[in-house]
Amino acid sequence: MNGYRRYQTGTQPPHNHPPYVSSVERHPKHPLIVIPHTLSEITGPQFTPDDLRKGSADLTKQGRNEPLGERIVVSGKVIDEDGRPMPRTLVEVWQANAAGRYLHAVDRHNAPLDQNFTGCGHMLTDRDGRYRFVTIKPGAYPWRNHYNAWRPRHIHFSIFGPAFATRLVTQMYFPGDPLLPFDPIYNCTADEEARTRLISSFDWETTIPDQALGFRFDIVLRGRNATPVEE
Repeated sequence: MNGYRRYQTGTQPPHNHPPYVSSVERHPKHPLIVIPHTLSEITGPQFTPDDLRKGSADLTKQGRNEPLGERIVVSGKVIDEDGRPMPRTLVEVWQANAAGRYLHAVDRHNAPLDQNFTGCGHMLTDRDGRYRFVTIKPGAYPWRNHYNAWRPRHIHFSIFGPAFATRLVTQMYFPGDPLLPFDPIYNCTADEEARTRLISSFDWETTIPDQALGFRFDIVLRGRNATPVEE
């Protein structure tokens, strides 16, 4: 988002990562063609609070009843490489439910669905670049990438800046998850320091007494400390 510059080599996942089996077939086989940005790529769309669904930042209040699982608060800041906040940035999340299943037609995992949990939410960052979601801690799930393959608990993030060319997608993981060393998607970022920026941190300050534990996940755009994103 900061001048639409390219990422530093080594801090982002490669297009082709054989342990992530589907990337072998899906990655580009020829050098990418860099297309100069024109006005249509670097302007719009602009989002306002009127564009958002009311209550979409609290994923525990979207059904008739409370969803099942452990309630958590996920919050943080969206900043650029110099630490400046990115206000009015559209942040979207989607995730599996507490049993490790998405409310989606293609998810055939035999874990139970939760009709009170859509797994989707969105909001705009405030003037200080802050966002905050209340949700349910997602479950791990099998994904058949290889023998006995399980995805760690994670939440997908989409960050949509002031133009079409600025949408970024990443994943947030949880501290201490024993599945992280075995996950090809998490480990496809070669730089260890960059990889650990995908792990949230427990946040006592945002924990709601008797209700929900807090986790902090700051998203850094561009620069040496950029958060790894999905290409």
